[in-house]
Amino acid sequence: MALPVAEWQGRTARLWAALDPALRERLAAASLHDAAPTDKKPEAASWYREQGNREFKRGQYQAALRLYSKAASHELPGSPEVSVCFANRSAALLHLGHFEVCLEDIARAESHGYPDRLLPKVLLRKAECLLCLERFQDAQDILRVLESKITLDGVMTTHLTRLKKLSQLKVKLGEKERCPEPAGERGGIQREPEIWEENSSISGASSSLSLSFDAERGRHLVASQDIVPGQSLLKEEAFVSVLCPGESLPVQDGDTAWDTRATNADLYCHHCLRQLLASVPCQGCSYAKYCSQGCAEMAWQQYHRTECSLGALLLTLGVFCHVALRTVLLAGFAEVSRLVAWSHHRDKNLQNPEAKCKPLSEAPAAGAGSRGIPGCGSNGWYQSSYQALFHLLPHTEQHSPEHKFLCTLSVVALCKQLQAAGLEAAVLNQESSQQWSKPKACEKTSDELSPELKTVAEAMLRHVLQLQWPGDGAVVDKKPVRLATAFFPVLSLLNHSCCPNTSVSFSGTAATVRASQPISSGQEVLHCYGPHWCRMRAAERQQLLSQYFFECHCQACLEELESGVKSVVSIRNSFCCPKCQAQMKGEEDTLCCSNEACATSASRDHLSGRLQDLQQQIKKALDLLRVGKADQAIKMLLKCQMDAGTFLSPEHLLMGEMEDHLAQVYATLGKWQEAARHLKKSIEIVEIHHGPSSVETGHELFKLAQILFNGFAVSEALSTIQRAEGILSVHFGPQSAQIQELQEMKACLSQLPRNILQRT
Repeated sequence: MALPVAEWQGRTARLWAALDPALRERLAAASLHDAAPTDKKPEAASWYREQGNREFKRGQYQAALRLYSKAASHELPGSPEVSVCFANRSAALLHLGHFEVCLEDIARAESHGYPDRLLPKVLLRKAECLLCLERFQDAQDILRVLESKITLDGVMTTHLTRLKKLSQLKVKLGEKERCPEPAGERGGIQREPEIWEENSSISGASSSLSLSFDAERGRHLVASQDIVPGQSLLKEEAFVSVLCPGESLPVQDGDTAWDTRATNADLYCHHCLRQLLASVPCQGCSYAKYCSQGCAEMAWQQYHRTECSLGALLLTLGVFCHVALRTVLLAGFAEVSRLVAWSHHRDKNLQNPEAKCKPLSEAPAAGAGSRGIPGCGSNGWYQSSYQALFHLLPHTEQHSPEHKFLCTLSVVALCKQLQAAGLEAAVLNQESSQQWSKPKACEKTSDELSPELKTVAEAMLRHVLQLQWPGDGAVVDKKPVRLATAFFPVLSLLNHSCCPNTSVSFSGTAATVRASQPISSGQEVLHCYGPHWCRMRAAERQQLLSQYFFECHCQACLEELESGVKSVVSIRNSFCCPKCQAQMKGEEDTLCCSNEACATSASRDHLSGRLQDLQQQIKKALDLLRVGKADQAIKMLLKCQMDAGTFLSPEHLLMGEMEDHLAQVYATLGKWQEAARHLKKSIEIVEIHHGPSSVETGHELFKLAQILFNGFAVSEALSTIQRAEGILSVHFGPQSAQIQELQEMKACLSQLPRNILQRT
């Protein structure tokens, strides 16, 4: 959720429609804390732990893992119960084969005062992990401790099961010591580092780029030399990022206030955005979760000590307000106030006719550098800094008055709460970052914000408005789903094209830009903000881009709009005649068959309704797969496929998605040939829509390589691996995880005996 919740938006809309002298009083009386509570609730922890135990007994270890993490996030720090959560979670991790992480959770349980009477089973689990990790001496030491503990315990019958397991472990350990693994090379394929020469004036950029500025395109990047596909052009860590909480799901059955389903907030580290396996909860709130103690401590020192008690309000006001607050916290009040003061000076000068004639280089150092480009330092460098971020365009004049009013009220509400909660000193960097200390609420607060908080509010409003512009990074995972909202000052230099010449990938909070096609020296380097020509018609793209306050004049848009030729996207994703399967045409509510010999017509609404019903049926089939009912999922998907063939074009993207889903189901059953057959059909449709060298085709080929590898189709697997490697290395580079896996599969297949390779 980027903007405030609907209830808050509705309230501000009503206020806007009835602006009256009581505006401030009504805003002060608005309740914003009830929408998404983030305080710790021990009763919720107990409920989640019980649900986790239930899933664990059913053998659903992944579900149990998630529920134990939710329980830990609600336990009070230092309570014995939190140690039980970590110990329970370690059991799920052991069953899932995550031995290193299991050991970390066991250590957490021990450090949080795990009950001594329960310690033997945890030590046994620890020994088993060490054995699986081939740390034999450590496993032997733990077994000795365990033996002595069980001996000291007077009630031996309590530990009969554990004694049996212990003896089995000792036998295993003896076998391992007698038959050590043959020495060999460990680790993955050695990866050569990429050749990279840093730009001398643009931080994180390649030396093959240069920064330019003109009135039409603003700041933009240009190739200073010829660039080849796959060449790395830009590497940047986000100046600030905030995890999007994900969709707030309704509670099922109405029997509990606690939802067992996972959102982004449960699945990714709130600091570095890495995927979570066993989260480390914040000690102050139930919302923030981290991948390690290091991330938790760093987040607390940099911003979370201020944000922790504001969790409910921040979730209510939306990610944009959250990003704005975290931005000023990371920048520091001194830098924020300096740049806000500079903006006042600039605005004052712009009203002065004489000042308008002065060159940009005469502006204060906070503005344009010696090169006259906004955001550059006085030395002409453009860095990934708060100064560069501050100069991203807020487009204040283009935003509607209603939208600016909503943003202003939201920012003021947040600053008022900072003042009321006693957090002003922390925001102004006047308070030490004492670990896990709670702020003291002010006994009495003024109706007016302090001058310092007014400065903070002004900067925050600027940043909220900037985030309507593509200067914010939509950090995503492999699927096109927004994972976080972030500011990338250098990445923001790239202008949009619906047919870009670059590919952008994200890893945690870092963005990497690579050339996706040859770029000649002097050519502008372009990035797609979302509306790609392969996915939307020009009219739809222009409508979507209008929120960014510009009209796209890229080659793809000009060709489609000026020629008047129907978009290939419309043709490929069209409805077909239920009788003769020819394409259905028409711009009105009634569509007619394009085959003159067939006079069939159909309502657009009727066909759209069938499409929606089909999508719902596909969703139900995937739900069946998730609960292990693969055979039923196949029957439903095949039925959907037959139904789709009666009214959708054979090239429709949904036809390809169904082939992909069928491949997934057959793969779960180990039917590799069937899986490969369906995936090849999916690849054909993906290539038609996105092109043979697109990242989408690369992902599909990667899946096909895995299926062929598992199905032992050696020759075909090797050729597919080679093709997938060629495409994905352009978009993600030779050091990406997918390339590494492809190389490992290739090495494994290449080492097979020659007679097997010839047969396959």
